[in-house]
Amino acid sequence: MKTSSSTMASVEPICVLGLANVHSTGLLQLTNNSKQRTGHAFYHLPLKFDTSSSRLAQSLSFSTNFIFAIVPEYPTIGGHGMAFTISPSMDFTQAQANQYLGLFNSSNNSPASNHLFAVEFDIVKNLEVGDVNDNHVGIDVGGLNSTASAPVTYFSNKDGTEKNLSLISGNPIQVWIDYDHEVEKLLNVTIAPIRTPKPNRPLLSTPINLSQILLDSMYVGFSSSTGSSSAANHYILGWSFNKISLMTLSILLIITGTAYVVWRKKYEEVREEWEQEYGPQRFSYKELYKATNGFKDREILGAGGFGKVYRGVLPSSNIEVAVKKVSHDSKQGMKEFVAEIASMGRLRHRNLVQLLGYCRRKGELLLVYDYMPNGSLDKFLFSNEKPNLNWAQRYRILRGVASGLLYLHEEWEKVILHRDVKASNVLLDADLNGRLGDFGLARLYDHGTNPQTTHVVGTVGYLAPELTRTGKATTSSDVFAFGAFMLEVACGRRPIDLQELPEDMILVDWIFEMWKQGAVLETSDPRLGGVYVAEEMELVLKLGVLCSHTDPAARPNMRQVIQYLDGDAILPDILLDAIKVGMVKKGNVEASAEFVMSSFPSTSGKTSASSMSSNESILFRGR
Repeated sequence: MKTSSSTMASVEPICVLGLANVHSTGLLQLTNNSKQRTGHAFYHLPLKFDTSSSRLAQSLSFSTNFIFAIVPEYPTIGGHGMAFTISPSMDFTQAQANQYLGLFNSSNNSPASNHLFAVEFDIVKNLEVGDVNDNHVGIDVGGLNSTASAPVTYFSNKDGTEKNLSLISGNPIQVWIDYDHEVEKLLNVTIAPIRTPKPNRPLLSTPINLSQILLDSMYVGFSSSTGSSSAANHYILGWSFNKISLMTLSILLIITGTAYVVWRKKYEEVREEWEQEYGPQRFSYKELYKATNGFKDREILGAGGFGKVYRGVLPSSNIEVAVKKVSHDSKQGMKEFVAEIASMGRLRHRNLVQLLGYCRRKGELLLVYDYMPNGSLDKFLFSNEKPNLNWAQRYRILRGVASGLLYLHEEWEKVILHRDVKASNVLLDADLNGRLGDFGLARLYDHGTNPQTTHVVGTVGYLAPELTRTGKATTSSDVFAFGAFMLEVACGRRPIDLQELPEDMILVDWIFEMWKQGAVLETSDPRLGGVYVAEEMELVLKLGVLCSHTDPAARPNMRQVIQYLDGDAILPDILLDAIKVGMVKKGNVEASAEFVMSSFPSTSGKTSASSMSSNESILFRGR
């Protein structure tokens, strides 16, 4: 007959020490990214291990099964590791971090000086204790010089082969530790990815007599530590422990001291206490995983230096969304960054792509936006993928994007600089209304302050000339980019078009020269076939040139731009000789880009004449 007792995970049955804590969800976290720290978690009551030579000595037999995950501070580097532990005490105040895993120190790392058993999962190779590599499992009896150890692999029952397994991948890993004291005095350690059946062959199988190391009363649990130069988040996602006591010759089994920690799903993301304040703007990774069909390639909407964008349908609401994956470096100010993202999630304007929320997981930031079924405007202007837009549609798009920029610059509680206004960042909804996107990672600051940036971001052709000198973005530099955007919408040409424009000219220079010749309308997009409102076309072309003035003070602000487009104000007579437009000639495009790169290096380390570093990487890495 079997009887059992179990206790659900909470703060009471699990005693946590050091960095360790039990989250409100039941997730047990041993350590975080703090350097040279330890964390311990033990079942709160000691268990009885009868080490006498009587017939009850078989009570030393036990089995335990748990799931853990190690999420490194950096993608491929973490420190140090964790261990399943049976200890006579929960007092580890003398234990050290680093290679000692929070269990020992330099003076007591010896079987003769303590009564401690552990199975270590180590992600750093330390020659001092004879580690075999930086991804191994070891059986430790009284010290960290393992009695037996092996690089991490698991046996595939299906294929009949050994497969490699990375402890530092961040993926959940399942472990079975079984000790048979009655017959063989044999310890088996088996390991496999989560949702994989228990392998038929253990990773380690070694004879051991724990009656010579364990005491009658012992605590069971986990220990973990971080290193001096790198760290990792160590999680226990689920745990059960069974100690078997043979009470009679008829083998009446009583299973005692079983502790259960809530089984966490494979969708576990990085979530910290301070993020609770952002409430519904924090999406679960599980929800986004299901929404995008597991981030399948067939759901990809686009890709760039920032990462990939996936189409998804939220299972809870059936709402279509776009999910952008952005790689992040956790060394940066994540709390401040997420606060900024959450602030921008409160933006509400019909001509802005709504930032719905975010999620964090294993070195990735996932941003969730409204889904725009018609994609980006540049596909309509510069390729044959989409049908041609008529003039009324283009003018409405220009007016809408201008309205969105005005909201960012003046009408919200803070000033937001977009810093990368261009056709590819304007998305079209089901009704072909223009919505400015990618503002979610733009620079935000208080009204009346003097914004400073440390890096130039944007795209050559849309970059205001003062940016290459000062590196300081302003609302006026956004206006310059909007001017280039107006011209590309009206002309159907990119600001720097080395194929279509006259020799040694860029788009704004060409339009300006045609204006001086009285033939500005001849620069309109040939795909329009001459079907447009001449007064509106002329206004857009001249206003685009004015917004491209080299002197920031001479450019209109976005409120004035709206007034001109709405006909509420008349574009003033402009002395052509007084207008200075354009940044570079065709032959100097590459030289200009090189100057920008040398003066203000890209945070991503990759810059080109056609596309400077994206605003995604700037805010995240260049704060």
